[in-house]
Amino acid sequence: MQRQSPTLSQHLWRLLFPPRCVACRQRGELLCPSCLASVRLRHLVPAGSLHDLHPLSGVRSAAEFAGPMRQAVHHFKYGGLRALAPTLGKMLADNWSEDPYPADLIVPVPLHSSRLRQRGYNQSALLARELGCRTGLPVSEQALTRKIATPPQVGLNAHDRTLNMQGAFACEGGTVRGRAVVVIDDVMTTGATLRACAEELLAAGASRVWGLTLAAEPTRR
Repeated sequence: MQRQSPTLSQHLWRLLFPPRCVACRQRGELLCPSCLASVRLRHLVPAGSLHDLHPLSGVRSAAEFAGPMRQAVHHFKYGGLRALAPTLGKMLADNWSEDPYPADLIVPVPLHSSRLRQRGYNQSALLARELGCRTGLPVSEQALTRKIATPPQVGLNAHDRTLNMQGAFACEGGTVRGRAVVVIDDVMTTGATLRACAEELLAAGASRVWGLTLAAEPTRR
């Protein structure tokens, strides 16, 4: 999968109307070098170390969901700022390169069709495409579908998040049977969404499933 290069008109638009950083509003980049450098990075989180993440074999998040990263995700997810995908995808790929999972297929967490129509894109799919471009791994955006338009997870505790995700996903088995899969999402809080995806993937014949997210709620110190 190859990323399309910016067109001449896009280059001219950036020169005439340079973007502002989503965090500090400085002109130049959507996430300026200073704010990018202040993002607190995260590393491997083995399944079960923070929460019971069974049946996932492991989970990793590239950064803490705080400060500039929280603002970037908000603009990327709810503000229609798809142009953040390359910057955020690179962070995901950089984290991956430190200790890659032995996966051979990338699958993004899907949106329900009604939410996809409303938002216009799936932010997790954009991240998955960026990761695929940088790693050479194939991406399947059809392997998982969201059967139920679940209420937003914001404000729910871990137990209610798990209940909210029950039966939410379905998997087309032919795509994942015998494959080692990494599931991509934007933010992990309790892991309920990733667990629900892993259950369906494994039931459809996937050999192993890992979770990889752009950000995760900060670890309490």
